[in-house]
Amino acid sequence: MAFFSDGANRRNTTTVADVSTPGAVMDSAHVGDIQGALGTIGQHDTLEGRTRWQRFRMLLAVIGPGLIVMVGDNDAGGVATYAQAGQNYGMALVWTLALLIPVLYVNQEMVVRLGAVAGVGHARLIFSRFGKFWGAFSVGDLFIVNALTIVTEFIGVSLALNYFGLPKGISVPLAAVLLFGVVAGGSFRRWERFLFALIAVNIVLFPLAFMVHPSITTTAKGIIPSFPGGLDSTLLLLIVAIVGTTVAPWQLFFQQSNIVDKRITPRWIRYERIDLWVGIAIVMIGAVAIMAAAAFGLGSDAVGNFTDAGAVAQGLHDNMGKTVGALFAILLLDASLIGANAVGLATTYALGDTLGRRHSLHWKISEAPVFYAGYAVLLAIAAAVSFSPDHVLGLLTQGVQALAGVLLPSATVFLVLLCNDKAVLGPWVNTLRQNIVAGIIVWSLVLLSLALTAATFFPDLSTKTLEIGFGVGALIGVLGGAVILAAHGRSGRKATERTAAELGGLDPDQIEELDSTPLSRAERKAIRDADRDSWRTPALDTLERPAFSPARMAGMIALRGYLLIAVALVGVKIYQQITG
Repeated sequence: MAFFSDGANRRNTTTVADVSTPGAVMDSAHVGDIQGALGTIGQHDTLEGRTRWQRFRMLLAVIGPGLIVMVGDNDAGGVATYAQAGQNYGMALVWTLALLIPVLYVNQEMVVRLGAVAGVGHARLIFSRFGKFWGAFSVGDLFIVNALTIVTEFIGVSLALNYFGLPKGISVPLAAVLLFGVVAGGSFRRWERFLFALIAVNIVLFPLAFMVHPSITTTAKGIIPSFPGGLDSTLLLLIVAIVGTTVAPWQLFFQQSNIVDKRITPRWIRYERIDLWVGIAIVMIGAVAIMAAAAFGLGSDAVGNFTDAGAVAQGLHDNMGKTVGALFAILLLDASLIGANAVGLATTYALGDTLGRRHSLHWKISEAPVFYAGYAVLLAIAAAVSFSPDHVLGLLTQGVQALAGVLLPSATVFLVLLCNDKAVLGPWVNTLRQNIVAGIIVWSLVLLSLALTAATFFPDLSTKTLEIGFGVGALIGVLGGAVILAAHGRSGRKATERTAAELGGLDPDQIEELDSTPLSRAERKAIRDADRDSWRTPALDTLERPAFSPARMAGMIALRGYLLIAVALVGVKIYQQITG
């Protein structure tokens, strides 16, 4: 596949199958050189024979999707949620952030492999491997929650610029035009450089945290799990909101599609994992700093009286001075713009996957009109909704994060199933250890959602009762996991090696030779991994769709039904807070 250096060689049509693409890749713009904000890597370049400096420059070229998705995680809703936690509970909920680090890495590392190996977006894989029914549910959830999330980003823009005296009637339309202009430039590199510039603004986190005079001892104590004031539905809703804003479903769709759009292939997965860790470090530092700003920068009278992030900025202005208030407002504005950009693209990437249309930042507006029109309409609707009454918007911000947390188990289940699909990932499928960790994550999220449901239905439940419920749920999870492991068992060592060899791209003669030749474990691994970096998912329409067992189908339907109930109960809880 030839790399197109400009638009002159591209056909001016809207379908994605206008030129040949390798394997499962849908859009011809997704094949070619990696054109990152910090460098370029040729389509056929490898690490072989490179110096350390050259490898470092290649790493810089790859960095982007992981960093952007993680920093975008600290969006307007994230700033508001972390600030609410700090204002109402001090640093007592820092432990929730610490526990979410492995969740972030495990979930996002799986989409790294899916994007690099398959070369298509998350929505496309779900539709192809599970059918229209489950695809519609998954993408439907995404569209609804993402649209509401972008509303919260515009709320953040208006609150931040209102601090500096700019009215909502000007700030929101201006932000919408800016966001569309950046995306519609027809250049992936230019877009990524703009996002990197916004990410650089996060440097204000350090003076902000320093100027509120945080207590290191108090912050460190927050790492120990506790439920300040008792575990009730209000605290549970906030914890679910922290989970939802830190590990949101849109992140899965965005990072996978952005990896595809950046043309990252399996040989660069190791570098993309580093990119992800850099992003996780930044998002955790940011979350703790925002929590600390509210916890230490606001007066004691503010405890329990959180309204929105704009009020936090004003409170910091009143208690710590105008500089601190301005830094928080700048951070809020920056987070809102990054979040709106990333969440909007996650949605329109999925739209292109679903409709089979061009969906790449490499295309110009005339070459991918559906992609850009979808992005524009999404921005317009969200901007309009952001003019709703202020008291409704404040609760909407927390409600959206809670919805994301409730829907996350469903998204993670699809993710784990795809990462165990050998036809899709070949030698890159999950290991047993990865599946165990992923199973623990899914079950923990389900338990958290169940606790919120129980506390909403029965508001008089005591903290002790909820803790016992968590303990029973954990025991059920351990026993269920043991049963699943026992049922699957372990195949013989030779069979495992044969499967790995087949997935590694070896032909039958080579497999037979591998079986009959006495080799060390390291030698066998080297043979199995020989073609791993070049393995790509075959065309999806040539693959047989995996069949759901009756037990798995029953489990999926039960999970889906429960999540619909949980979403309704989140709405009930938000309504209760609105009406007092």
